[in-house]
Amino acid sequence: MISFSPLDIIVLLIFFSLLLAIGFTSSAKIKDTTDYLLAGRNLNLFLFVLVTVSTWYGGILGVGEFTYRYGLLSWFTQGFPYYFFAFLFAIFFAKKIRQASLFTIPDKLFEVYGKKVSLFSAVIVFILVSPAPYLLMTATLMKEIFQIDFLLALIISFILSGSYLIKGGFRSNVYVDAFQFFVMFIGFILAVAICFKSFGGMEFLSEKLPESHLKFTGNASVTFIVVWFLIALWTFADPGFHQRAYAAKNGNVAKWGIIISIFFWALFDFLTTTTGLFARALFPNLDQPVMAFPFLAERIFSPGLKGIFYAGMFATIISTLNSFLFLSATTIGRDFFYRIKPNITDEKLKSFTSLGIILSGIISIIISYFIPSVVEIWYTIGSLFIPAIIPAVFSSYFQKLKIPEKIMLFEMIIALLSGTFWYFIRQSFSDTIFYEIEPMLIGLTSAVIVHLFGLFRKFSFSDK
Repeated sequence: MISFSPLDIIVLLIFFSLLLAIGFTSSAKIKDTTDYLLAGRNLNLFLFVLVTVSTWYGGILGVGEFTYRYGLLSWFTQGFPYYFFAFLFAIFFAKKIRQASLFTIPDKLFEVYGKKVSLFSAVIVFILVSPAPYLLMTATLMKEIFQIDFLLALIISFILSGSYLIKGGFRSNVYVDAFQFFVMFIGFILAVAICFKSFGGMEFLSEKLPESHLKFTGNASVTFIVVWFLIALWTFADPGFHQRAYAAKNGNVAKWGIIISIFFWALFDFLTTTTGLFARALFPNLDQPVMAFPFLAERIFSPGLKGIFYAGMFATIISTLNSFLFLSATTIGRDFFYRIKPNITDEKLKSFTSLGIILSGIISIIISYFIPSVVEIWYTIGSLFIPAIIPAVFSSYFQKLKIPEKIMLFEMIIALLSGTFWYFIRQSFSDTIFYEIEPMLIGLTSAVIVHLFGLFRKFSFSDK
């Protein structure tokens, strides 16, 4: 049974109040559309790192569940590959993106491949940055703590993450997430420190945990690990990475900001993974592993400190929720309305983006209310949609990889359809080796084949 003292509630109310105060105070500085969408392209290194690090961790309850079930495999699949691809992004993409001085991924694809590819990519981006999973997690915690109706918890969660964005845009997003950066680290530093002090370190974990939990690869199959590494390719097409690179003061801030962020990601992964291992050691038979962190908090924290830890969990989720909410809104305003009617004024574009925040929030509330489980959705959407956009992003920034517009559109459609088709018929091969082939592998293979054909056509005709 999870309970909360009046002191815990007060701590959380203070956290929520500060969050809203920072969001609305920073919104007063908005001057124009560029300021609204990208904080005036003037993000310094300090703020760049804070907002990039905090945005990266939204599924904190999922991290607890994954670590509880699989141990260090959680870090090896959910941490390490992202550091690797983020480093490559910083080296090969960050400066190019900042120099482009655009607003979104579909903006770049419009510049290179035209309107149809841009609009199709906008649909993919909109699906990939759905804030629904994070709204669901925020509301789930809200419901448990304050004992309120789930629909009311969803609405309150949207207000906490989206209300200040309507007025302040990305600038409010940045300052709120900078505040949440410190809260999330404080919460999990407290958890690890108390666990080590109360129970000991590696000797305690080695004694209490299954042997596989302390192996980086656990007992997972090679296919399982490979697919999670491939999903980490999403880093190259992550709208959040592109948004922050566009908003950076210059290319060096974008490049070094991401490289420095990798250090903080590694540190936070150490904190969350260690916390998850202690949860597994102390509660070896949880019926709901997704509640690993809340059960641990109930065991180790005194009143007040537990409120701080929960504030850390809320900060971890909301920092991603508000970022995805704004990215989703930007897709609606910039990549749909503006692309269809490019002559609209800056003020209209800002209004459409503000409307997008409300629309995205309503859609997310509906999805979260009727589909209160999203782990499988995360894996499925990532597997099906990432292959359709990765080659397009790569080729848009490297001229030698560019292919004709019609072939690019065909490639994106085929990558999506082939992976989806295999997803539905895969069960028919459950007793064969073919079942081990993940839909993402089918989608990526299809995309690469079509892209190679496009390059062959391009160079064949250029030779003539």
